[in-house]
Amino acid sequence: MNRFSSIDVERLRWFAAVAEELHFARAAKALHISRQRLSQTVIELEDELGTKLFVPGASPTELTDDGRELLHAARELIVRAESESQEQTSDAPGALRVGFVPGVTVSKWTRIWSERFPDTPLQVVALTAADPLPALQEGRVDMCFVRLPIDRDGLSAIPLYRELPVVVVPKEHPISLFTEVRLADLDDEKMQDASDIDEAAVIFEMVAAGVGQAIVPHSIARLHARRDLVYRTVADAPDSEIVLAWPTANTNDLTEEFVGVVRGRSERSSRSPSGQSQPQKPGAAKKPASAKKPAATRKPGSGGKPAAAKKKPVKRRGR
Repeated sequence: MNRFSSIDVERLRWFAAVAEELHFARAAKALHISRQRLSQTVIELEDELGTKLFVPGASPTELTDDGRELLHAARELIVRAESESQEQTSDAPGALRVGFVPGVTVSKWTRIWSERFPDTPLQVVALTAADPLPALQEGRVDMCFVRLPIDRDGLSAIPLYRELPVVVVPKEHPISLFTEVRLADLDDEKMQDASDIDEAAVIFEMVAAGVGQAIVPHSIARLHARRDLVYRTVADAPDSEIVLAWPTANTNDLTEEFVGVVRGRSERSSRSPSGQSQPQKPGAAKKPASAKKPAATRKPGSGGKPAAAKKKPVKRRGR
């Protein structure tokens, strides 16, 4: 067995991109990730393997002997993984591939889908915050849970929910004493640029180190929660919106069914393709359209007066 086979294929792809480009910035751009994240992945690989993959300080970037050995193995492992993936896809006709960005939890919808459509596999794909648009355009996923903004040209999208922003601070910070703050309360604070939520782990590390506070979506703070940090709602900061998006030209029965699942439609909803094709159950009687409730019922022995003719007692006001 290849001694590198235990390494995650995605990390091997990232390493191979740098090794072939011999340029971190260009490789990061091609992968649609930040240069910092790519560099961190390479560092983690070197620590895991106990060796240097690139010559330290070399300009231009240069592979070590161990780096060249890993690149050769990585190419084989990547080809093998892609071949296995294609075989699995061909064995599962009609599979729907749904991507999701960090912070989005899809377990509820995948569970409903598996119960409702057991013969149609649902493949969920974890993406970076920057990857949804390329993934949709390149056909790597059919639909994707996206955090706006995104270029929606050629896409259909349905809004799902909005996320409150929170500020992340060290546990002993004075802000930790409040349940909610406003932007004015942060005027005297040193703030980090936290717009790249793919770098949330690094940003939170900087918060813990006292470099500066950060405002992020609530789900990202929850995803990267640490014991030495707390987060508090920022009442007047702009919130973020999560939508389900897919190429309009690729709308089909499967995408419509998944929209129905996400929007909470019942299994027999007439707005879903499967609901429209379901026949009426045998023996089910149609409800008469003209059925009306009787105006009143008569009490036996009441002399023909309706039982509903009682009047409520009227309370008198004191003089």
